[in-house]
Amino acid sequence: MNARTPGNALIHAPVLTTERLILRAPETQDFDSAAAFWATERSRHMGGPLARAAAWRAFAAELGHWLLKGYGLFHILERRTGAHVGHAGFWNPEGWPEVELGWAVYEGFEGRGFASEAALRLRAYAYDTLGWGPLTSVIAPDNARSIALAERLGATHERDWISPAGKPALIYRHPGPAVAAA
Repeated sequence: MNARTPGNALIHAPVLTTERLILRAPETQDFDSAAAFWATERSRHMGGPLARAAAWRAFAAELGHWLLKGYGLFHILERRTGAHVGHAGFWNPEGWPEVELGWAVYEGFEGRGFASEAALRLRAYAYDTLGWGPLTSVIAPDNARSIALAERLGATHERDWISPAGKPALIYRHPGPAVAAA
């Protein structure tokens, strides 16, 4: 690969939009924003904080997930400004019970509805285009903001779970396609 080849040249991911957002596969230029997120306490529910080298491996895992599964996390850009505001999408690594709809908003972009807007668009895509059934969200028990968002999206606590890393988690079940569309 030469320096002019995009970092996701092998990924065939859709670009999804909402009124305020663009959701697309991770690209090389997203790494600095992602590394800044991984370096903060905000990433603790996803295995962070991480040093830059470990953040690179986490970022590479996102790309690898797309290649191995054909779906993955989308990076979220604000349409108006082009700002990289977070990531959201589908995650199902080895040991996960099923496909998860997950989200993370970067520092300075919380409280503006970006995570819910992205999650609703992605859930509709999963149901309407991919034909998937009810999704789950895997949430750390002390992640009050994500629990609140899952509940605003209509998800309900289904069960407790221990992740492959030995961390306690809550499995929230989203409403199915018929209910979510109503």
